[in-house]
Amino acid sequence: MIVLGIETSCDETGVAIYDSKRGLLADCLYSQIAIHAQFGGVIPELASRDHIRKTLPLINEVIAKAGIANSDIGGVAYTAGPGLVGALLVGAAIGRALGMGWNVPTIGVHHMEGHLLAPMLEADPPRFPFVALLVSGGHTQLVAVTGIGQYKLLGESLDDAAGEAFDKVGKMLGLPYPGGPHVAKLAREGVTGRFKFPRPMTNRPGLDFSFSGLKTFVRNTIAEQRAANGDLDSQTKADIARAFEEAVVGTLAIKCRRALEHTGLKTLIIAGGVSANVHLRAVLETTVSKLQARLFYAQPRFCTDNGAMIAYAGCQRLLAGQRDDLGIKALPRWSLESLPSITSVSN
Repeated sequence: MIVLGIETSCDETGVAIYDSKRGLLADCLYSQIAIHAQFGGVIPELASRDHIRKTLPLINEVIAKAGIANSDIGGVAYTAGPGLVGALLVGAAIGRALGMGWNVPTIGVHHMEGHLLAPMLEADPPRFPFVALLVSGGHTQLVAVTGIGQYKLLGESLDDAAGEAFDKVGKMLGLPYPGGPHVAKLAREGVTGRFKFPRPMTNRPGLDFSFSGLKTFVRNTIAEQRAANGDLDSQTKADIARAFEEAVVGTLAIKCRRALEHTGLKTLIIAGGVSANVHLRAVLETTVSKLQARLFYAQPRFCTDNGAMIAYAGCQRLLAGQRDDLGIKALPRWSLESLPSITSVSN
């Protein structure tokens, strides 16, 4: 089955074509960073309007890149949630309209399930069961996964997600929007040990996260440095970024180790935008090796929001016979554990 995937949950328009026999045929991505940068954050109305402008041209582009005809497409998958409701409605309406026009089934895909399954797009995909760390701008979750749709939430952030904390620290340091990738880049120039930030909620049992206190600790440190020395010099900014990244990565590693020990599983996958962080990957590689476990993740372009992960996830569900009714599904909040399971997977 050849499936068209559409991702419009927030500020990136992603479209892809996935073939259950040949794998990913083509994908295109348009980022709205330039639009939202002047506001320092995503403006939902502007995001929705830009998805309207970009989605259909990207669909035409990706079909041409894949070298197929519209009639070759056997199903349409679109992100149904969670996300910004206006942005979701754009992809949902276009996806459902194309399904009706082409007389093919459509399926609304859970955005985080798309991220969770993104490593399946790689040449050496993980095998079920595994523990998944979903770490992005909106979510930080640990999930025990025994199959597609077979998810048990082990822990999650009680406030800010890790990616959200990265972005906010970037703003505190005066870095360009979005701040997260710039914090990670700046951290490479920082010196370990000058600043020591706490690893939140690691001194108590459990697998939940909290990054709001760490964010406040960074703000207070910046204020103290400015009070003592005036404006922050470039090295101080880099040292703060380094200490912050090490605190977040250290916290995630401790919780991942606990999750593997708790479940007895020997496979960890990381997914979502923050999973592209080089320092996080390196630390988790060391963590899992000590447990004789394996780490899997997607290539960087499939860590952030993209159409390929939606096309893949949708293809698996369509092959299992799942499909939408005539309604348009857009769910800004949607529990991962509520998804129906499927029993077979096509790579």
